[in-house]
Amino acid sequence: METLHTLFYFTIAIAVLVAFHEFGHFWVARKAGVKVLRFSIGFGKKLWAWQRSPDGTEFLISAIPLGGYVKMVDEREGEVKPEDLPYAFNRQSVLARTAIVAAGPVFNLLLAVMLFWTVFVVGEVGLRPIVGNVEAGTLAAEAGFAEKDEIVSINQKPTPTWIEALDALLSLAISGEHEISVIVKTEDDGEQARLIRITDQDVETPEVLQKRLGLKPWMPTIRPVIGKLIEEGAAKQAGLQNGDLIVSADGVAINDWQQWVDYVQARPDVQIKLLIERNDVRLPINLTPRKEEQNGKTVGKIGAGVDVPEDLMDGMRVEYTLSPLDALPAALEKTWFYAASTLQMIGKMFIGTASVDNLSGPISIAQYAGQSAEMGFTAFLKFLGLISVSLGVLNLLPIPVLDGGHLLFYAVEALKGSPVSEKVQLYFQQVGMFILISLMVLAMFVDIGRLFY
Repeated sequence: METLHTLFYFTIAIAVLVAFHEFGHFWVARKAGVKVLRFSIGFGKKLWAWQRSPDGTEFLISAIPLGGYVKMVDEREGEVKPEDLPYAFNRQSVLARTAIVAAGPVFNLLLAVMLFWTVFVVGEVGLRPIVGNVEAGTLAAEAGFAEKDEIVSINQKPTPTWIEALDALLSLAISGEHEISVIVKTEDDGEQARLIRITDQDVETPEVLQKRLGLKPWMPTIRPVIGKLIEEGAAKQAGLQNGDLIVSADGVAINDWQQWVDYVQARPDVQIKLLIERNDVRLPINLTPRKEEQNGKTVGKIGAGVDVPEDLMDGMRVEYTLSPLDALPAALEKTWFYAASTLQMIGKMFIGTASVDNLSGPISIAQYAGQSAEMGFTAFLKFLGLISVSLGVLNLLPIPVLDGGHLLFYAVEALKGSPVSEKVQLYFQQVGMFILISLMVLAMFVDIGRLFY
């Protein structure tokens, strides 16, 4: 079921992104007077087709939803009817051809702006950016962060939610910032400045960076009260009931639920002498956690969940929204920031100062699609926006077979006054195809490797 959920949202994401990209080519081609023969979402076998007239554009949905294409009248791709020659792509001016090719990536960037604008206007509920326990030796500890510091702004940009704060920190670090200024509100309501200093080694991968930062959200203490019980679990078999408060284990006072979880997981098949409180009466219970494998480790499990008070997170939630007018510059800024960060990360990987582990292939993208959809509508829109930015930026890279490669040929043509020879174009397209396939294979290997982490 989880796999079907992931595949469904991955297909939706790819279909939306490809449709906008190809619509950009299609729309500008039509405006430039080029005849479009086919507009396809997907490759391979035709699943659905529609054509208004025998001489009009054929719209297709094809079986393999991993891309799409717009087929225009072009003498380089086959014989063209004499009456269609004025509408052939190859007979248009350099400026017209440049606009048609650039439209795909540009429409992806415009889609990202629209998606981020929608998220800002609709608004989202997030956690207040309050810092939890700060581990020694991390960048946060070195900068002087303390537990319950609330992040107010980063490089003078307000950060109303934890996701906004973390996103800003990671993006600034990846984009090459070595000193990031953070204003925090301390537990006594005073404001202080923290300066996070980052080296290139800290930014090897987003995972490494997040671990080096050492920032985790603060969570209110959850009392160790038993909630849901699994019928055949060790807790139920030992006589624990809903509402039981864990007072101590083997004489060790248990103050919160996480402490209790850690205590249980560290004792598979080891009897624990509990003292619980039930209806204001304290009772002794012997409990033996069952041995289970979890992420390659043997841990203890008792088959019990925590009883979470309904109002536990009330003080931690914050709603973040902008007016339609204020949302536009914010969406443009976020799109620009992600685009610049993507380019900088590509550059760092190219010169070897960033790990190729930053690459994401179809497996990772599919997983992110499913995970973001589970988190809610706005999270899925933000995911689509980020992927749309990446798709737009990557397609503008000057690699033959990508839109950016064609734009490079047109730039050369504009400078020298004549088209690049077909022989030269064919050679560089073969090189570009080799580069592209190599990157795809590498991304797949990185994806597969992540599955075993």
